[in-house]
Formats: sequence, C-alpha cells, structure tokens
Amino acid sequence: MAVEKLILDLSDHARRFGVRFNDLSLLQQALTHRSFLNEHPELNLQDNERLEFLGDAIIDFIAADWLFGRFPALNEGALTRLRAGLVRNESLALLATQIGIGERLLLGKGEEEGGGRTRASNLGSAFEAFAGALYLDQGMEAVLQFVKPLFVPALEQILEAQSDKDAKSRLQEWSQATLNLTPVYRTVEMKGPDHAREFTIEVVINDQVYGMGTGRNKQVAAQAAARGAWNRLKEQGLLNEG
Repeated sequence: MAVEKLILDLSDHARRFGVRFNDLSLLQQALTHRSFLNEHPELNLQDNERLEFLGDAIIDFIAADWLFGRFPALNEGALTRLRAGLVRNESLALLATQIGIGERLLLGKGEEEGGGRTRASNLGSAFEAFAGALYLDQGMEAVLQFVKPLFVPALEQILEAQSDKDAKSRLQEWSQATLNLTPVYRTVEMKGPDHAREFTIEVVINDQVYGMGTGRNKQVAAQAAARGAWNRLKEQGLLNEG
C-alpha cells in the first residue's frame, strides 16, 4: 500500500469542499483511524487522536465566538445551549457526512465491516481532527472559513427544534395558568412502514382539540401539535405576545 497514493487521494477529496492542504501528511493523519494502524504497522503513520484533541478545542472556540457575535442579546445560558448543540458529536458527525469525510476515512478492515465508516463517534472525531489539521496547516482563519458555512444550516435546525420545544412548554404554562389544566397529547394516526413511520398527534385541553401535528416520531409530532395550538391562540388574541 503506497502512502503517497493514499495522501493524494485524500487531498483530491478535500479540494472538493474547498480545502487545499500545504502539508498533506496532516490531512492523512486527520483521516487515519487507529484501527487502520493496527492492521498496517509497516506504514509508520500516526492516528488522528491528537488532532482530534486540538480540533475539539478549536471548534468549541469558533462556535462560541460566532454565536457571541451573532446573538448579542442572548444570555450565557442560551448561548451555552446553542454551542452545545452545534459541537456535540452527533452534530459534527452530520457535518462530516455532508462533506464526505466518511468516504475517505482510513479504517481497519474489521472496523469498516462493523459499520465504522458511518459510526457517529468516528465521523465526529474525524471532523474535529480535520479542523485541527487545518489549523496547524493554515491557521484559525482557514478553519473559520471552512466551519462557518457548515454551522449556518445546522444552527437553523437547532433553533427550529428549540422553538418547537419552547412552544410545548409555553402552551403548558399558559394552559395551567389560564385554565388550571394540563394539555393532553393523543395519537390519532400512525401510518407507514417501520423505517418510515409517520405519527399524527393532537393536543387537547378541556376536551377541545387545540392543535394537530405530524412527525417521524411521537415527540416531533407532539411538538408540531403544540406549535399549531400556540399559533391558534395567537390568532384568537388569547396571548399577550406576538
């Protein structure tokens, strides 16, 4: 196995999402899982765990700095929650998948056969290692330019999810304070195969349906129902806020 060819293949892939490395060995290290080294000790390579450590801190800082500037009115607790959503392993694994990092991970045969190429822990770690390698190669600004466009849609999804949760919480608070009742969520329909199930849920207060929503699971459908109920209350002028 030629190390030079491995590195060039990785470099070609990195250029697809706008990154050119000066030191290709850093790119190679960022995408090398330790299982690969266990099966190829003759290559005398390094795995990505040290770069993962560095990239974790860099991404955390970039997320904090970006959110601090983007939301000047948010308090520390709200900023912390947003940052946690952006930098958690599952979120970074999704970003890694979007840019195809999983396709170029160097994995041992056993790890790959066990689903390692799509495992969130491997993908999230590789994304952090990639950021660490890019920092060492070109500095913080290069990492910022790489990460920021990926953060924008991810943040929108986090804000939407938080909005859903807030609607459910606010609906309960309003109902308990105004009617002394707690909303009840009832499943009215469940359809589709197991891998593509869709639930329809209604939210009921005092035997009256206030909202209905659908989703891929009961939690998502209930959140959608709560948002529908909250919007209905707004339209009826029963809320003080817009």
